[in-house]
Amino acid sequence: MSVEIAAPMPGNIIEILVQVGDAVKENDEVIILEAMKMENPIFAPCDGRVGEIKVKEKDSVEADQVLMVLE
Repeated sequence: MSVEIAAPMPGNIIEILVQVGDAVKENDEVIILEAMKMENPIFAPCDGRVGEIKVKEKDSVEADQVLMVLE
């Protein structure tokens, strides 16, 4: 079962903290999103393995845009 991690708000990707294939636990930080001049951590919603990263650092993203897929 795949789980998509989406941006909660529009902003810019500052840092990607994981790589494809990495195992993550629920509530691990996976991405740092800058919005309104604040750094907002994006957390894994569940345990899993990073299957796909759909953005890169410095990308501008919209609200609800899929950032990463966990498997």
